[in-house]
Amino acid sequence: MAAMLGGGDGGLGQFPLEQWFYEMPVCTRWWTTATVVTSALVQCHILTPFQLFYSFRAVYYRSQYWRLLTTFIYFGPLSLDLLFHVFFLQRYARMLEESSGRSSATFAWLLFYAITTLLAIAPLFSMAFLGTALSSTLVYIWARRNPDTRLSFLGLLVFRAPFLPWVLIAFSVVLHGHWPKDEIAGLVVGHFWYYFSDIYPALHNNQRPLDPPDWWRRLFEGRPQADATEHDAPAPIVRDIAAAAAPELR
Repeated sequence: MAAMLGGGDGGLGQFPLEQWFYEMPVCTRWWTTATVVTSALVQCHILTPFQLFYSFRAVYYRSQYWRLLTTFIYFGPLSLDLLFHVFFLQRYARMLEESSGRSSATFAWLLFYAITTLLAIAPLFSMAFLGTALSSTLVYIWARRNPDTRLSFLGLLVFRAPFLPWVLIAFSVVLHGHWPKDEIAGLVVGHFWYYFSDIYPALHNNQRPLDPPDWWRRLFEGRPQADATEHDAPAPIVRDIAAAAAPELR
């Protein structure tokens, strides 16, 4: 599968399955796990897709609130298509989460933004399952942030990462014969995030309207380390720490 779309940080086959699983960042790990488990439960007829899709009426009139989450973790029954989706999910979600730093706060905030936005627009486009749209959002953001990365599709087509979302849409059109509205919706949601996180700040005095608020960061990080260091360490030690870190900040 890694050979299907080369480039980036591949090489999953070199790790034992358990080690590979625990090396995934926490958000990606549990999203991947929930996806596989949900498909297995549907395959075993313990759950049905009718219990999982998103419906505005079912959620807000019948109080079936679990649909707000299950719509993002069901990609279909156990099949090659599911394997394809899981590969993309863990690959690009993992790289985005790892690039967000030691804490998962920023990536979790991205997921919260994307999930909320997709739920808001889903009724307008009659989208029942939103996992592919969310995955497309993450692929788009990763692709725009890695413009020089070269990828190969099916070993036939070589292109740079920013073209990846459009290659996938074209592949879906060829495979299914129609435009994938869920993938296109994911691209739109991803572009808004990319613009306000990566382009807008440089044009507006480093203002970042989509950065996670402090209360959200505290949920994942607890007490900010910088504040704790300044509070607990004597002033000379703080100055020494700042001086030692200065070369790394250039």
